Amino acid sequence: MKGLAGSLVIFIHHCINWTITFTFHFMMEWSKTGTFSIFWVICAAGVAFVTFLVPETKGRTLEEIQASITKLSRR
Repeated sequence: MKGLAGSLVIFIHHCINWTITFTFHFMMEWSKTGTFSIFWVICAAGVAFVTFLVPETKGRTLEEIQASITKLSRR
């Protein structure tokens, strides 16, 4: 499962990177301030997501992490 999930994440990451690289020039021609404002909002949303929704895993074993995720999904 970890291999499949890792492959999926890498594929999605490459697709998003390609999209950003492809559209960046067009967005800069549209508005420099608007371009960086859009990216700022996306980054802020990512920070908020990680801060509030991603559980802390430091010092925990893989089994403990999987058990806590399983408990959350059963709710």
